Amino acid sequence: MWNGIITVLLLLVSNVIMTLAWYGHLKLQQMHVTDGWPLIGIIVLSWGMAFFEYAVMIPANRIGYSENGGPYSLIQLKVIQEVVSLIIFTLVVSMLFKGESFHWNHAAAFVCLVLAVFFAFLK
Repeated sequence: MWNGIITVLLLLVSNVIMTLAWYGHLKLQQMHVTDGWPLIGIIVLSWGMAFFEYAVMIPANRIGYSENGGPYSLIQLKVIQEVVSLIIFTLVVSMLFKGESFHWNHAAAFVCLVLAVFFAFLK
């Protein structure tokens, strides 16, 4: 049970880092922090952040994988990761990018993802 909880917590952390690596540079651009930076500088910044994401994601997958003593199959790990990714993305976007709005179709898509998790865990 603890391996499952630790896995999900590590996936949460890794997805916060990765969402900031993928989209944080857009917020820095809005704040004029990276004005004048060449694209390669933005890429290096994002890659530097992604290193830390991988440093958390790899242990999450190793701990959670059933063949390593964890509770999840590879498919279950991937489905969990995708749902966590969208939840974290939505939270980060709603906090950092105030102009982005959440609509009914986004909620419907999340319901479908929750159903995907349900079906992935059926025996």
